[in-house]
Amino acid sequence: MTSALLSLGALLSASVLAAPAAGAAPQSDRPAAVPAGWETVDGAELARITGSSGRTLAPSSRVPADRRAATQADESGTFALQSIRNGRFTATEKNYAAPNTGVLRARSAAVTGAWEGFAFEWHEATGTYALKSLANNRYVAVEGNYTGNSQNVLRARSTAAGTWERFTLYYNEDLDRWALQSALNGRFVAMENSYTGSLQYALRARSVEVTGSWEQFALFEIGS
Repeated sequence: MTSALLSLGALLSASVLAAPAAGAAPQSDRPAAVPAGWETVDGAELARITGSSGRTLAPSSRVPADRRAATQADESGTFALQSIRNGRFTATEKNYAAPNTGVLRARSAAVTGAWEGFAFEWHEATGTYALKSLANNRYVAVEGNYTGNSQNVLRARSTAAGTWERFTLYYNEDLDRWALQSALNGRFVAMENSYTGSLQYALRARSVEVTGSWEQFALFEIGS
């Protein structure tokens, strides 16, 4: 399989905000199903796919210490998640006020440190991953009880991982792209490119299938 990792120079080029061709708008009127052309990825496979090049991305040393990834995950790895829809990296908005403290948004032009870092922790019993934000050391949960435009938004706010915090990880070898499916509602994570205000580019588990760039991400391993 081709590697999802790029050198720092290639990564900076990938960060340019020329958006890829848009896919069809996500749909939400049917139960989610395994997407055609995609395969589930377990802990060993994640390490093999992303580690095949042996290259990692180190956050800028010019960034203050409290914004750097301080530790490496000791399970499956520490990664940055880049939206294919807008070319931006996912950040944890730990400074947002309640009830959106820790919401995930694809809004960073580069990986500067802990804000854009996530530990992917493999759980053998459920065959799922929990994502822990390096910005606030909290697990990412799907807010199934939220209403309106923030329903099913992803938020780094949990101190432990249960069904709300678990995701199935998919990989498409032909596209070299990744997708996440919530264990809570069976929906795929989409980036809300059309939102405005504080939730613009928010990640939400709300698509019943992978329709295109809305639900597709690139995965980059973060080194020390």
